[in-house]
Amino acid sequence: MKKILVTGGAGFIGSHLCERLLEAGHEVVSLDNYFTGSKKNIVHLMDNPYFEVIRHDVTMPFFIEVDEIYNLACPASPIHYQYNAIKTVKTSVMGAINMLGLAKRIKAKVLQASTSEVYGDPKIHPQTEDYWGHVNPIGERACYDEGKRVAETLFINYHRQNDVRIKIARIFNTYGPRMHPHDGRVVSNFIVQALNGEDITIFGDGQQTRSFQYVDDLVDALLLLMNTEDDFIGPVNLGNPDEFTIMELANKVIELTGSNSQLIFNPLPSDDPMQRQPDISLAKKQLGWEPEIRLEEGLKKTIVYFDQLLSSS
Repeated sequence: MKKILVTGGAGFIGSHLCERLLEAGHEVVSLDNYFTGSKKNIVHLMDNPYFEVIRHDVTMPFFIEVDEIYNLACPASPIHYQYNAIKTVKTSVMGAINMLGLAKRIKAKVLQASTSEVYGDPKIHPQTEDYWGHVNPIGERACYDEGKRVAETLFINYHRQNDVRIKIARIFNTYGPRMHPHDGRVVSNFIVQALNGEDITIFGDGQQTRSFQYVDDLVDALLLLMNTEDDFIGPVNLGNPDEFTIMELANKVIELTGSNSQLIFNPLPSDDPMQRQPDISLAKKQLGWEPEIRLEEGLKKTIVYFDQLLSSS
């Protein structure tokens, strides 16, 4: 049994990770300030005597004795991370500093949940880990994109300078149960709009592409990454390489929900990437991992979740 800290443990991905770590027999501490996370995501775990819940903001120092740290704390949808851009930067940067400082003191291994957004609006396709990215440092998305890029810089330098054991995961679009229904991300947007019989809002012409990864596949990859040998630190792309246009996603959601929703088109937000597809060759080689859940299967599970959520509200 390990004692494991998950920052952002009440969030969409964090709650699934806490659940899996407990199932594996570990002691788990969830740290969250509940800005985007919710106790509803972890309430079913609270009867487990090996699960501890702490309300705390990672921008402030935190002291605990653990074996491993998964640093997932940060709002990840444009609506939430642009709501308070300065706070988003602080969460990425100060959160990284505080978790790395903690890991250094207690000699814990620490994993950083980075993002495909470090690639910005990419000039190469698909994106490989050696691509430096194409990011607007003063754009509306920069608080998240650049915050995560600085966090990677901090992680690699704590490793080089202080021998902190690190792992860096670059997470691509992930969806599934426990997504916030109003987080502004495309999968949750489309499903909620379809289930409510509303028009489905597409930004741009719908020909921009994304690659959608079901949350269970991502959690598998995070666990495998944390357990690799110390000489492999990443960064490593974690995503589903199957590429779809936004229009294809919208039509698939309409089909699976049986909705009569119509498509409407709005202007594309600034700095919105036109293509997003991971090259996962490194993950296949180092982790022996590739996603197993196809988009239609994952969407069906996610639709069931949102249907129950909307019915009970």
